[in-house]
Amino acid sequence: MSYLLHIDSSSRGADSVSRQVARSFRDSWRGPVVHRDLEAAPVPHLSAAVITAHRTDKAERTAEQAAIAAVQEELIEEFLGASAYLFTVPMYNYSMPSVFKAWLDQIMVVGVTMALPDSPPAAGRPALVISARGGGYGPGTPNHGMDHVVPALETVLGHRLTLGLDVNILTPELTLAPVVPYMSEFIPLHEASLADSHEQARKLADAFQAAL
Repeated sequence: MSYLLHIDSSSRGADSVSRQVARSFRDSWRGPVVHRDLEAAPVPHLSAAVITAHRTDKAERTAEQAAIAAVQEELIEEFLGASAYLFTVPMYNYSMPSVFKAWLDQIMVVGVTMALPDSPPAAGRPALVISARGGGYGPGTPNHGMDHVVPALETVLGHRLTLGLDVNILTPELTLAPVVPYMSEFIPLHEASLADSHEQARKLADAFQAAL
């Protein structure tokens, strides 16, 4: 086993429910961890420099191309060197934090991490996505169908034509119930969802390690 790669993208620091559930996973993990906090140190968004750098011989790259290519190569090496993954990706305005999308755009490269038409090099490696959200988005809720985080990440992280990871999802819900008065009736549901997410995170840490 090499290491667990933990990518954080919450902007709320210690108050982040996604980070708190991730801590339960980490507390059960026995082994090395590489932690990248995208809130503390965001990676560059895609630019013309990084896109054109791939088509330019290294000796002919501009200083800007060389600098951004070095960042991307570091991120890709870090991704490919992991044997398991932990992603904390809360829902912000029905989608993922822009810092996480920027990280994805940097590490998703056809022929490197997306080895089409062959299987991607990280195919089958276990991954856990923890995505806290302020409301409820399951079947029968008013917000059903408005979750644009989990479906997107299941495709981007888990599809055989993308990164091919074995993706698990935890969604601690109704995190606004304790702080928004009109949602106070949902506090018991939030507490149950949070407790279950902590328990499942610990179990998944053990399962990942057993599989590895």
